[in-house]
Amino acid sequence: MPSALIIGASRGIGHELARQYLRDGWRVIATARKPEDIAALAALGAETHTLDVNNVEAVAGLGWKLDGEQLEVAILNAGVYGPRHDGFPTQGDFDQVMHTNVLAAMRLLPILAPMVCAAKGKGGGKLAVLSSRMGSLSERSSPGGSLYRASKAALNSVLIDTALSFGDRGATCVALHPGWVRTDMGGAGADLAVEDSAAGIRRTLAALPASPRAVYRNYDGTPISW
Repeated sequence: MPSALIIGASRGIGHELARQYLRDGWRVIATARKPEDIAALAALGAETHTLDVNNVEAVAGLGWKLDGEQLEVAILNAGVYGPRHDGFPTQGDFDQVMHTNVLAAMRLLPILAPMVCAAKGKGGGKLAVLSSRMGSLSERSSPGGSLYRASKAALNSVLIDTALSFGDRGATCVALHPGWVRTDMGGAGADLAVEDSAAGIRRTLAALPASPRAVYRNYDGTPISW
């Protein structure tokens, strides 16, 4: 039975990814912060761990709990958008966005990558982060959402470095743009249902060949330029 780890599965895309992998017979390990979200994931059939990605002790503890795992798929989904304005950022806004979207990845990816590498004998594993097309430097055409954009560009950089460290050992590192999805972050006016985004992400990950270098993909598999 293949195994998938979803970091940040309380709602939205992360929750739907967990649900779909479970539906298709995968073993799913899922994290969330709140007890009620942990209970909902457990009711779906997931193995659950309480995790606040901004708590360094909790991150280290997760690594200890999962030591020895072999993961065909690991997805770091936890993230925040931050302020909707593009004015002068407060220290609190900057810290919240950068700590959640970047610092957490710098701590978690080196912990998760060896577990993905351990699936190499099964054809290699996929280590994915939920990035955004907004993090692309070469395709950027708008300054809107500047703090979020900066955090996703930095997240992509962390993923590229992770691939340089672990790509040759069996971890295919993938930055994913989920599309504009009808979630709490995307809003009710977004053009993509969460079920379709999650299904597209799963198809894209399944179809990707092993690669020692990081790749950047839309949820439907279309390449995005860094």
